Amino acid sequence: MTIKKISKHQPETFEFNEENLILFQKEIKKYPETKKASAVISLLYLVQKQNNNWIPLIAIKYVAKLLSMSYMQVYEVVTFYSMFNLTPVGKYFIQVCTTTPCMIRDSKKIVDVCKKYISEKPDQISENKICSWTEVECLGSCVSAPMMQINSDYYEDLDEEKAEEIIKNILDDKLPPPGSARNRKNTSPENARTTLLEVKNA
Repeated sequence: MTIKKISKHQPETFEFNEENLILFQKEIKKYPETKKASAVISLLYLVQKQNNNWIPLIAIKYVAKLLSMSYMQVYEVVTFYSMFNLTPVGKYFIQVCTTTPCMIRDSKKIVDVCKKYISEKPDQISENKICSWTEVECLGSCVSAPMMQINSDYYEDLDEEKAEEIIKNILDDKLPPPGSARNRKNTSPENARTTLLEVKNA
């Protein structure tokens, strides 16, 4: 299990902006008064989105108060899920899947591209302060391996050249359109195949 780093530099205050206060009210109405804690993941997502892709400790206390939870209960959720960050990650947060299906299809080359252009080690912000990268476990897109997630978008069917192109654009503050690098629609079969082309007798 990876122990999450906690930023040494913490803001003194955090509150939802007007837009997220409205979203909070909508979300909380989905649950009975005694089950408000069920909204914790949704609220943490709003916090992270508002706070440049990471969650400060004061925001954990803020969410705990809103949901009548203990600080430790919310902290446990934040540290359990890889989707939440406790330290700044930059405007663009790149997560490279290195689980078995991606590994078999050379995800190491994607990691090497990140090391070359962003930072030698994961979880370090690039020199221009615009992005960072990390390795993660399965992102659920095994059929499109190798792949990576940038913020909320999936970039699939990658190779070294395509990953390099995407990351160079990111470093120039340009977010390329997500999806398959081979222009597959969703997870359709390779070469437009829709059925078995050859059936052999058992």
